[in-house]
Amino acid sequence: MPHDGNLLQVAVIFLVAAVLTVPLAKRLQLGAVLGYLAAGVLIGPSALDLISDTESVARLSELGVVLLLFIIGLELSPRRLWVMRHSVFGIGLAQVLLTSLAIGAVAWLGFAQSLNTAAVLGLGLALSSTAFGLQILAERKELTSPHGRLAFAILLFQDIAAIPLIALLPVISGAGELEADRDTLVHLLQVVGSVGAVIVGGRYLLRPVFRIVAKTNLQEVSTATALLVVIGTAWLMELTGVSMALGAFIAGLLLADSEYRHELESQIEPFKGLLLGLFFISVGMTADLSLLLNQPLVVIGLTLLLVLIKLPLLFLVGRLGGGLDNAHALRLGIVLAAGGEFAFVVFKLAFEQNLLDNHLHNLLVLAITLSMAITPLLVLTLFRLFKTRPAPVTVPEEYTRIDNDAPRVVVAGMGRMGQIIARMLRAQRVPYVALDTNVEMIEYGRSLGRMPIYYGDPLRPEILRAAKVDKAEFFIVATDDPDTNLKTTELVKRLYPHIKVIARARNRQHVHRLLDLGAVPVRETFHSALEMSRQALLGMGLDEDQANARIRRFQRHDEEVLAAQHLVYDDEAAVIQTAREARAELEHLFDADLIEDKGVK
Repeated sequence: MPHDGNLLQVAVIFLVAAVLTVPLAKRLQLGAVLGYLAAGVLIGPSALDLISDTESVARLSELGVVLLLFIIGLELSPRRLWVMRHSVFGIGLAQVLLTSLAIGAVAWLGFAQSLNTAAVLGLGLALSSTAFGLQILAERKELTSPHGRLAFAILLFQDIAAIPLIALLPVISGAGELEADRDTLVHLLQVVGSVGAVIVGGRYLLRPVFRIVAKTNLQEVSTATALLVVIGTAWLMELTGVSMALGAFIAGLLLADSEYRHELESQIEPFKGLLLGLFFISVGMTADLSLLLNQPLVVIGLTLLLVLIKLPLLFLVGRLGGGLDNAHALRLGIVLAAGGEFAFVVFKLAFEQNLLDNHLHNLLVLAITLSMAITPLLVLTLFRLFKTRPAPVTVPEEYTRIDNDAPRVVVAGMGRMGQIIARMLRAQRVPYVALDTNVEMIEYGRSLGRMPIYYGDPLRPEILRAAKVDKAEFFIVATDDPDTNLKTTELVKRLYPHIKVIARARNRQHVHRLLDLGAVPVRETFHSALEMSRQALLGMGLDEDQANARIRRFQRHDEEVLAAQHLVYDDEAAVIQTAREARAELEHLFDADLIEDKGVK
């Protein structure tokens, strides 16, 4: 049977397993992390046994966690932490303390574990998966929801808390008692000294180095420098007995406010994703499935116990500390109830320090893996049972009191397009009213001057009445969501048939649907694309008149094709045939222009 002697063969095995399992897991809405775990189980000793040297794979895969912590450090600027201080250091700390105390007490009193082993179990299992939790929220578009923002803050604190926990694990050793002897003091001094050295070096060396490298304009050198900073710092910290992850985190933190931060993040991100995937695969490889077959009740019991302890505590923290309603607090608990990737790291180090025996370590790895596996199922089931209403928004009274007497134009949506329209109307002294549901956008618009921007959802008839849409001549729909544009247009045309509606259109299909509703659609990128094409034609040697003529011809031809396609837009075959005929006709017209240009010359 082929094993890992052949490096290329090993690489092929990893890539094939990932390519087969990860897309399948994504398709089943289970998330990429679960796909990587399944790939590891599949090729590991418990299943096909295609890779036997799990230790070497695990060692290499630790770089994924190192790079993840570096990027977390990059994202933690002091300014951002200050804004989120209550959620991160208040609610996040409360969650970790409550959960670790509860799990630690169960391990100590219920399972007769030693005191420091129970402490490690409590702290390790209190952590949730940053990659897993944020991915679920992102896939469901709930990162900006109340429970999504609080979940991010709690995960942020957990990531920070994992650093000292990982760093201090070598200190917690022996037969279950915390030691505070001379060796421990020396080790702590080494930790402080190495951290100080990294801080000083980062402050005075890293920025000049990046400045020099940036002047070379060589992408590969920039990538190599970014990797050198991360891996080099991690290696130096490890030499002094400190976790590699801690070194990477400090390096990222030092560069959080650097002008090279975004460049660094873009260089590291591809490596982080690949190596983090390898980390999850290595975790799956270490999962001992024989335990699930031989001791199913123990494994399933530990998994359910973990979820049943964490979920109510997360619900309580979200409800009391975060001010969430019951439904949002429940969603917070479901997303963060599983174990996390740092628990694998913590328990691996604890096993190496003899705080956990091999059997318990394997049980924990399997229980955490299963807790991750059931999370998407809980999300799909319970999220549908407890549908949440939009969180109430605190809006100043003056933002909701619409006092414009007779607007000639009402603008719905004050994003990029809406702001330009409002500025043009104001410059022409045309009375208008603008509606938006983003309080920050309203505050910004009013800070520029006394602009008639008000808080209001244009999908609510009472808001339209308050904005006196019946007295307006034009209603401009400038929101960036196509479905909202269609619903707003339909409502306005139904309530006020006389008004002329000009609506922002995302694409050609959106144009057709707006035309059916009686609106005048304006494609949001069409005219800017025409201008960019005109500039390109000028740059390629055409004079102003020739370039303008080509653009006018293209625009006129495209509008004619769009009108023709509107008659058959619900027939895909007819639309494709019309597009092919239009392309051939346009090429013929442009060929005629070229012949005409040559004749003129």
